Amino acid sequence: MSAPMNLEKVFVREIERNDTKVLQINQCEVGDVGCVVWDAAIVLAKYLESEDFHKGKDLMDKNVMEIGAGTGVVGLMAASYGAKVSITDLDQFVPLMQLNIDTNKQLFQHPVQAKELVWGSEVKTEYPNVDILLLADCIYYEESLEPLVKTMDDLCGSDTCIYCCYEERTTDNKPALQRKFLHMVGKLFQIEKIPLHRQDSQFCSEDIHILKLKRLKVS
Repeated sequence: MSAPMNLEKVFVREIERNDTKVLQINQCEVGDVGCVVWDAAIVLAKYLESEDFHKGKDLMDKNVMEIGAGTGVVGLMAASYGAKVSITDLDQFVPLMQLNIDTNKQLFQHPVQAKELVWGSEVKTEYPNVDILLLADCIYYEESLEPLVKTMDDLCGSDTCIYCCYEERTTDNKPALQRKFLHMVGKLFQIEKIPLHRQDSQFCSEDIHILKLKRLKVS
């Protein structure tokens, strides 16, 4: 079991929307990788404001879920544009996600939920109608790939769009993990790589990839 998160030692990362409204994202000074805002999460969050989403308008009233959320910044960006959002991660991160919900609640039109979700567990009945599934920098560990892909498969209906953003890493076994992930999701989903010119002009990088996944149609 991981130690409880110390929410007394937090610092704030401000994420400014394109209309100058600001998300205040609390991060922990000490803790696991999920306690801080990673670059891929910012890239994906800012992509939600792009023309692909009609500058965020397409998120209004959509059922949106973020898995492996950590601080919850991507899901909270969606919530700030009117989406109905659940942000999920391991139990130890729920207090930090809830703190960030409470900190930014004035920006939300619908209640935002912070919940525990263990990849690989049964989730279909709890989240039956996900319009948009978000995940940022979730490709870390060999043992987590199969449960992650299972959860993506379980949550995805025929019309669900998955947006997966990850930073390309070249150390240790990371390239092999990324290739394996792409191979696994390619069996289930059609994969579209979002080009840089469709992303936020400032918050984008050659090393950070956004993929749009849709379930393969059964012939």
